[in-house]
Amino acid sequence: MVCGVMSAPRKPFWLLPNLLSLDAPLVAVVWLWMFAKTWGVNYHPGHGYVVLALGVWVLYVADRLLDATLHGDSPRCRARHQFHRRHWRKFVAGAVLALIVVLVTVLMKSPMAIFSYLVAEGVLVAGFFAFATITPAAAGDIPYAKNILAGIAFAFGAALMAHVYLYDRGIWDLLKSREFHGFAVLCILNISAIDLWEHAERSRDPEVQATDELSLTLPLTLLGAASLFFALRAEQHSSRPFFYAILTGAALLHVLNRTRARFSMESLRVLADLALVAPALVFLSFPSSG
Repeated sequence: MVCGVMSAPRKPFWLLPNLLSLDAPLVAVVWLWMFAKTWGVNYHPGHGYVVLALGVWVLYVADRLLDATLHGDSPRCRARHQFHRRHWRKFVAGAVLALIVVLVTVLMKSPMAIFSYLVAEGVLVAGFFAFATITPAAAGDIPYAKNILAGIAFAFGAALMAHVYLYDRGIWDLLKSREFHGFAVLCILNISAIDLWEHAERSRDPEVQATDELSLTLPLTLLGAASLFFALRAEQHSSRPFFYAILTGAALLHVLNRTRARFSMESLRVLADLALVAPALVFLSFPSSG
């Protein structure tokens, strides 16, 4: 059984990026730019941003179509899933075209070193879709394993498109990077926030709602404290704006977590994406990062 495809009222324009799966590519390219600036990448061609944006878009379209197909009337099926289901032919055609562009660009324009990174990314993506396929759609479940894989895969994909152009380093250097670790945790918490907010919305039990809020508040506080610590202790000044950006993202998610009752779930999804884009303004405020 698939998500319902009944006609729905016209959605507000501000929801279109989420319905079209354009929100995640925007977040990815913003943080790719910050990775490149932080790591001092001297040569960073524009097609790297195109490959990342199209690749992320294809994966998000695939994930939403898969959710719409597998999980039926589950609470997971929101407006974005219904929209993808109604227009699945257009999304599939667009995803195939985008995938061709990505493959051709990677083969013709990217350095050979990128293939070792892509193997690791492929393992993460495959693990994510495996969990997405086998994870039950019970309303009471928070798919933490899936969210962890999704956050790591997203962060690794954004980081690798900058790191691959540091020709004197390799994939293990990226995996040991504090910047990568910090952004990966921020992505995991961003994805988990949506599930926790939806779970709290469905529950009438105040204890469950309080537990869901604490499940996000505590790790966000720890991430913020760690980001501040690494920013202040950074040996290279270029790393400080990046950790302040992570701190900003964690703080904004914390504010949303505390004020979520004021917003609809669709609004919270858009605001959660903005919470990962807005830190770029903090990053830009440092002269050395511009």
